[in-house]
Amino acid sequence: MNYLWGGMMVVGVVYAALTGNLGAVTDQALASAKEAVSLCITMASAMAFWVGIMRIAEREGMVERIAQRMGPVLTFLFPSVPRESEARTHIAANMVANILGLGWAATPAGLMAMKELKQLDARSGRATDAMCDFLILNISSLQLIPVSIIAYRSEYGSVSPTAIVGPAILATLASTLAAVVFIKLRQILDGKRAGAKR
Repeated sequence: MNYLWGGMMVVGVVYAALTGNLGAVTDQALASAKEAVSLCITMASAMAFWVGIMRIAEREGMVERIAQRMGPVLTFLFPSVPRESEARTHIAANMVANILGLGWAATPAGLMAMKELKQLDARSGRATDAMCDFLILNISSLQLIPVSIIAYRSEYGSVSPTAIVGPAILATLASTLAAVVFIKLRQILDGKRAGAKR
């Protein structure tokens, strides 16, 4: 990716120089840098707020209680993960944050979940099935409130930043259902293969 982006920039600058538009490239680079800083400030404030909310929820035990209530769902999706594993709490926190559209707040929980899932099978240097299943669910996650997209649309002057909510729910619901079907089919096929080897 570094070579791809670097190559695109070099081609753009060379083309601008050959066509006499180097000044326009410089102006746009400066304008884009200013816009990027402004967007970062907007997103950082939203991120700080929601990550803080998730931290408070963790310290007050709310995440643990949610994980316990999500027990049947977690067992259905991750049958190989023991009930007493700390990974289940982190997976639940990640799923809740993603469903609420708080991708930033979901990331720390996702990293902790991956770490705990890896410890369940420390012998292998490869990703476990549970880790792959979690990654698939994390990428395809249902979002009820796409906070980050709403923030982007608001930053860029959208007349109705929340108009994206309905389409986002439908799109992420479809992707999550596809992910769950894929995961369960893989688990069933792996179970049959394991049975056939015996």
